[in-house]
Amino acid sequence: MERLQKVLARRGVASRRKSEELISSGRVAVNGIVVRELGTKVDPDRDEITVDGEVIKKKEKVYLVFHKPLYCITSKTDPQGRPTVMDFLPQEYKDLHPVGRLDWDTEGLLLLTNDGALTFKLSHPSQEIEKTYLVWTESSVGQKEIKRLTGGIRLEDGPTHPAKARLLEPGLIELKIHEGRNRQVRRMMGALNLPVKRLQRISVGPIKLMELPAGKYRHLTPGEIKVLKGLKGD
Repeated sequence: MERLQKVLARRGVASRRKSEELISSGRVAVNGIVVRELGTKVDPDRDEITVDGEVIKKKEKVYLVFHKPLYCITSKTDPQGRPTVMDFLPQEYKDLHPVGRLDWDTEGLLLLTNDGALTFKLSHPSQEIEKTYLVWTESSVGQKEIKRLTGGIRLEDGPTHPAKARLLEPGLIELKIHEGRNRQVRRMMGALNLPVKRLQRISVGPIKLMELPAGKYRHLTPGEIKVLKGLKGD
């Protein structure tokens, strides 16, 4: 069950605040009964919702893989006027929301969807979904640093869980983690005195970036969606 104004906003009727005004003014009905109470909860999959007598149909769920380029923020809008990931999507997808985030100076795989239940599930720490990064460093890396990464790194907010790490080239590491702390990969590398030159996320769980160009997106396949929905905790 969800709050009525939230359902209206998600279906593109109006913003959450404007939807509350529609409810308070008696313009919204649920299963033929006018609702004015803002705390009203509905079943979005079963209840018929109308505004001014017009049925508000449930929007089709959309699942995208987006290759976030450098120097844009993972946000729908930005008060400072910086580019956001939404600037790269067509108008029809402006109601999607990012699943998790990537920093301004990090590129790579970002999932976007209008499936709120899946977003909550994938974002919850209990899922421990593995994320894979390519980390280019300013200095050469040896097996000593790889061993430290796989044993866990002590940060100011506590030690990290052991990572999976392998050396691809002297200055390139493949790193797999399942935590989501703020700027975690850069802080882990900083603790090893290895400044990061470039950072790219190439997978989230079973979903891979592959050859998708920066700034472009693709739809998840039915198989990929099924696998995501079947992850632990479903």
